Amino acid sequence: MPDESGQLTGTLLAFDFGHRRIGVAVGQTFTGSANALAVVSVSSRPDWQTITNIVGEWKPVALIVGLPLAADGSETDMSKDARGFGASLADRYAIPVLYEDERLTSIGADERFSAARAQGGMRRKDAAMKDAMAAQIILENWLQSRDGVS
Repeated sequence: MPDESGQLTGTLLAFDFGHRRIGVAVGQTFTGSANALAVVSVSSRPDWQTITNIVGEWKPVALIVGLPLAADGSETDMSKDARGFGASLADRYAIPVLYEDERLTSIGADERFSAARAQGGMRRKDAAMKDAMAAQIILENWLQSRDGVS
């Protein structure tokens, strides 16, 4: 929900869209924090039932989709696919969908995963959670800027 200043307040879900997996993170505008939540499989299409369950459980005020841009900031074929996924989210759930530049989030997720493994918190078999960690970084970046890429 927007507050009196027009800014969104409440729970947010972020998505790191991919053709094989979609990472999901949850966060709060109140605390400015985000956490890796889940990884949703994609075969010929996203596992919409799982996404519906997540949206129903968390009841977000907005959805943030990572936008994969080229190094120069231009859009790529993957950007178009991520925007298509965002449009599907908006159509299915009637919740605002915003976009956040996701350049370098995969590198950050790899670093976080390696650190968690070194501390014994993750194992190699948990590697798919890197996608959820990337979604967490996307959401953290959006929360820090408080305005996404449109």
